[in-house]
Amino acid sequence: MSRLMEVQPKFLMSEWHQANRMHYGNVEAKRLRSERLVAESQRLVEESDKATHRMQQEVNQRLEWRISDIRFWKQELELKLNDMVQEIEMLLTMKSRVERAVESCSEPLRVTLQCMFEREKRVGIDLVHDDVEKELHKQQEVIEGVSSLLQRTLEQIKEQIRLNRSVKYYLERDLRDKVQAEQIDDYCSNLSNTSTNIPHTVAHIATTGRATITPQQWEQFSDVNMAKAEQEKNNSVSLRVLVESLLEQTASDLRKAHQAVGTALELCIQETKNAKRQLEENLAKVLEETARQEMSIASLHAAITDKQAPLRVAQERLAARSQRPRIELCHDSAQIQLYAEVQKLDGHIQRLNRSLFQSEVELRALRSSQLTLEEEIKVKANSLYIDEVICTQLHQPIVIHNF
Repeated sequence: MSRLMEVQPKFLMSEWHQANRMHYGNVEAKRLRSERLVAESQRLVEESDKATHRMQQEVNQRLEWRISDIRFWKQELELKLNDMVQEIEMLLTMKSRVERAVESCSEPLRVTLQCMFEREKRVGIDLVHDDVEKELHKQQEVIEGVSSLLQRTLEQIKEQIRLNRSVKYYLERDLRDKVQAEQIDDYCSNLSNTSTNIPHTVAHIATTGRATITPQQWEQFSDVNMAKAEQEKNNSVSLRVLVESLLEQTASDLRKAHQAVGTALELCIQETKNAKRQLEENLAKVLEETARQEMSIASLHAAITDKQAPLRVAQERLAARSQRPRIELCHDSAQIQLYAEVQKLDGHIQRLNRSLFQSEVELRALRSSQLTLEEEIKVKANSLYIDEVICTQLHQPIVIHNF
């Protein structure tokens, strides 16, 4: 209790003044530090505002540049894509033409083979390896060669279409990426500090993320796609020019082969008709000669028959006069004349018989010739039916159009 009642020591006035000055100094120092901090903070605020504004301007400018670059490449890609789409359409049209050309070879080939089959039905000497046969074989070779060539060309066109579609796919994918990138950059370019569609919390984006592609690589990627498209387009155009020339040449070859068969067929028909006409003329002459020969044989028979009675009379007279008695059996002029008559009549009959024999031989030869001529006429008629009716009716309707 005594300690509590002890009196506190008192300070001197100098100490009091010193203590106040110390408090004033401390407060002033803190105030000055605060002023400097406020000034520094204000400077930092102004500096950060300027930096933020400058950075946003730079970003906006670079976004505009980027959007301009994207639109340029997008326009180039669209041009290449349109060219490729048109090229694919033209190549598809060319493919259809080649397919129709391949199909159009089937009917001429069928007709050619049918004509060759029908002409095998010719008989006798007319079954000959003539010009028509040669031209039909040539036409078969031409049609089969053209069909095979067109089939190979069709496979080339299909492969080129596949390559063109592959290029088109990469162009479309690149173009879609460019469109999406443009939309994103447009969105970014339109954002401002006052935009209301910015979420309150933005996910943290690492400063080193997926964007590892350099601008040079970005440009090179599209450039490679367009270069590939240009290359395939040039290949496609060259192929179309080649196919166009090929279609024209093959159609011309088929027409020439078809015309050659038609010409050979006409000449063969004309030759067969001439040969048939000559055979018919010869047959008419043979028939006429056969009739004359038959009349001659009938005349010879009649002549031989007519000589029999006089011969028998002369022989009977000789026989009767040989019965004369003794001295009356005289070799008088009547006897001499009777001997001469018998010999002459017998000679006439022998000559008539020889002539009759020869006439009958000639008649048989004429009848054999008649049969041969009639058979040959039938052969020619059969050949004419095959060539003029069957083959011509098969061949004439075939028309080789331009493919």
